[in-house]
Amino acid sequence: MITEKNTELNGLTLNGFSKEDIGDDHLFTSLDTPMKANAFGMSNDEKKKRISILFSEIMDVIGLDLTDDSLQGTPDRVAKMYVEEIFSGLDPKNKPKVALFDNKYQYNQVLVEKNITFYSNCEHHFVPIIGKAHIAYKSSGKVIGLSKLNRIVQYFAKRPQVQERLTNQIANELKTVLQTEDVAVIIDAKHLCVSSRGIQDDTSTTVTTYYGGEFNNPSKILELQNYINN
Repeated sequence: MITEKNTELNGLTLNGFSKEDIGDDHLFTSLDTPMKANAFGMSNDEKKKRISILFSEIMDVIGLDLTDDSLQGTPDRVAKMYVEEIFSGLDPKNKPKVALFDNKYQYNQVLVEKNITFYSNCEHHFVPIIGKAHIAYKSSGKVIGLSKLNRIVQYFAKRPQVQERLTNQIANELKTVLQTEDVAVIIDAKHLCVSSRGIQDDTSTTVTTYYGGEFNNPSKILELQNYINN
């Protein structure tokens, strides 16, 4: 968590941390994904055209020959990938529609969906975060389809992210959708900004957790860990 410190008027620091500190130390400034007020003023087609132009400039600056057959289509491919795939979770229109159903089976114990594979991108360096999410909840009288749990994870993963924020966003959405505080989220992920640059540690992973309601006690945490590890 970022602690409160004086903010510099020159804009070079935020709450006492430099912009470089925030990126390298994986600090984050908001539980909501930072978005401009007019983030959706452009159509997706307009965004793809603009991104293609800008990415062409990046490729040109680093010295790539854009007349090469292998590279000519890269700006368009990257633009399509950004808008339609890896950052599609930024657009609220892509939020999964979730229908609640009565818990007719009267299953009142813990439900665990584990090993949900996701791919996200670090918002500090725009390189991949690859991991697995484990989700648990106890029904408040309503349930949702199992695939919707996966879709919620994918929706929040498909945007520039920080793992702590991703964990909380998934948990908050589940609490809202399921109408219960009895929700747990565990994420175990590898950050390529750690393994492929900087410290270049290829063996470490990062684990973040959210335990709400009945899950926020040692016996339930142990029970959940047993489910996940077996």
